[in-house]
Amino acid sequence: MTIDTIFALSSGQLPAAIGVMRISGPQAGLALERLAGRLPSPRRAGVAALRHPDHGEVLDRTLVLWLPGPHNATGEDCAELHLHGGRAVAAAVEEALLALGLRRAEPGEFTRRAFANGRIDLAEAEGLADLLEAETELQRRSAQAMAGGALSRAVESWLQTLLGLSARLEASLDFADEGDVDDGEATLPVGFGEACTRLVDDLGEWLSRPRAEPLREGYRVVLAGPPNAGKSTLFNALVESEAAIISAEPGTTRDVLVQGVALAGVPFSFVDTAGLREEGVGAVEAIGIARARAEAERADLVLWLGPEGEGPQGPHVWEIAAQCDREDQAAKIAPMFRVSARTGEGLGTLREALVERARSAMPAPGQAALNRRQHDLLDQAQAALRSACLERDPLLAAECLRLARQAFDALTGRADTEAMLDALFGRFCIGK
Repeated sequence: MTIDTIFALSSGQLPAAIGVMRISGPQAGLALERLAGRLPSPRRAGVAALRHPDHGEVLDRTLVLWLPGPHNATGEDCAELHLHGGRAVAAAVEEALLALGLRRAEPGEFTRRAFANGRIDLAEAEGLADLLEAETELQRRSAQAMAGGALSRAVESWLQTLLGLSARLEASLDFADEGDVDDGEATLPVGFGEACTRLVDDLGEWLSRPRAEPLREGYRVVLAGPPNAGKSTLFNALVESEAAIISAEPGTTRDVLVQGVALAGVPFSFVDTAGLREEGVGAVEAIGIARARAEAERADLVLWLGPEGEGPQGPHVWEIAAQCDREDQAAKIAPMFRVSARTGEGLGTLREALVERARSAMPAPGQAALNRRQHDLLDQAQAALRSACLERDPLLAAECLRLARQAFDALTGRADTEAMLDALFGRFCIGK
């Protein structure tokens, strides 16, 4: 199969001080030599005048690096051109690379090649995608742990234990076939159940950790209540912007409004919703009310601004008096919090409580967190190992170990579907 040589600007939007052009593929060295006139020493930066391969015109005088594979980012021959960061300079160099038969990289293609060439596994690639999207310190540290191989190292350790158990099972089956046991029946190796139990416990520690979704998407806080309860005013105060329209007219908010914000470094998604009422509702407002109820059901936390006891129930609901500066509202209910977005009363206390609540639902700083795919696969592996603990038939126990190994392989990308890989690497920017 012919592998294209690809290129892309990997240093961000131009103009800038420097524009880094990445090249990867079998023709990377030839392309660099054609542009720069020579190949610099491997992994040592050199200055060169880049010339167009067709007519020899100087395109830029720049820093160049030659990074032969396989011990580099993608596992292929690579080159980097550290250009002056003007749009015209980058465009001229891109045109020259196209003239040499190279092609522009697709989003995430450099990382996908690194995965294909064994430079990173799937769990590390997912961590890298999260790292590129991280906007808060909590997100960065968790993503860095995953990208740095925290889960991959754990899986490799589990796999080694699993392979050892499988080998012992195979040996016991072989001995039975050869008549080396008294009754001719295979038995489980000594300590097999205990070893499986330890693996189950190890996986349980990972599965009990807070999930990655609240950290990645933000702790979802939905403001709900009847019309004119102060939802939009409180929403604007929490996100510190005039994101929602405020009016005394009932039914002003007719759709769901979501705003991401970080409080004390913790990511939140605050959701303003339509006022809940039964009478005098038009067709459009009715749709908004239905969406508001759906948002309340999927929320990590609901701030209920209506009469006490009339909203959703449960530990994920906080009763809020959102207009405590008004005499007709101050004694309306016995809420968890009394706030006034207009005067600022109680807002600091509410924010602190929100941060504390959200942190308890998120991984500790620097702790790798499982996403939904990873969690489901570890859960499958744990279920298979738990079944192996209960088995007395070595053949059935071996099948349980095979299912666990299959889940581990899917987790790190040793076995997975092309569609899932397309979705993952499509999250990356061009040039990564």
